Amino acid sequence: MMSATNRRNFLRNGAVATAAACALSSHELSVAAVAAETKPRIRLGVASYSFHKFDRAHVIEFMKHLNATWLNAKDVKDHLPMAPPPATDEAVAAYKAAGIELTAAGVIYFPTKDAADIQQKFEYCKRAGVSLIVGSPTRETLPVVENFVKQYDMRLAIHNHGPEDKEWPSPLDILKVIEPMDKRIGVCIDVGHTARTGSDVVEAIHKAGPRLFDMHIKDLADMKVKESQVAVGDGKMPVRGIFEALNAIGYKGYVDLEYEINEDDPLPGMMKSFAFMRGMLGGMGYED
Repeated sequence: MMSATNRRNFLRNGAVATAAACALSSHELSVAAVAAETKPRIRLGVASYSFHKFDRAHVIEFMKHLNATWLNAKDVKDHLPMAPPPATDEAVAAYKAAGIELTAAGVIYFPTKDAADIQQKFEYCKRAGVSLIVGSPTRETLPVVENFVKQYDMRLAIHNHGPEDKEWPSPLDILKVIEPMDKRIGVCIDVGHTARTGSDVVEAIHKAGPRLFDMHIKDLADMKVKESQVAVGDGKMPVRGIFEALNAIGYKGYVDLEYEINEDDPLPGMMKSFAFMRGMLGGMGYED
């Protein structure tokens, strides 16, 4: 039998060992938590224009198939109606009920300097609960839009539309103009349109840096031809380099798949695109 003294020593040593084990476990958990926080992350979302031939109910169903929860919604069909206001509210409620988060609204165009028209569009985004507008002002209307960016404390990501866009063909064109403007004005890089201007997409990401607020991703079989779009991974877009560049600049926004082909049946190509991107991220040690 164990003496009282030995029993006390045994219990004391056991308590010390248990405390040490707990401390070690806490340390290991802390290390694991830090590792998880520092693991590179690219957040893959969807641009609702990909489903421009389908109504909101289909958008929600397609998002479930894609296992995607982040949506850049556009006022097309009934995806995110700008008017009347109750229609906006109804769409927001439907997405929330489906577990879908609206990350931005757009593309929204600002073709005139009409303050009432511009304010209506900012009010629409405020009503939708988004803090980012993916937009396309003209160079003439941009200073007026900037005033509303300040008034509403809302960010504006100007979307480039390639060689056909006389205002903003490349994100580099946008960056030159917005450099002295309010820092809440940045860019939404459309990688397909950017490539078609002859600009290097990866270089454009680095040059945009903290002014990169959003990204639309797609792939092209011919980097000069708009009609050559294919599922992501089937073309020549430097997807890995894009992900590496986004991580290098500390990008916290979303990479939204904008799939503009097979418009009557976009889901198979979008599922293939997501599978490729998620596989790429997994192989890189990144998190989606």
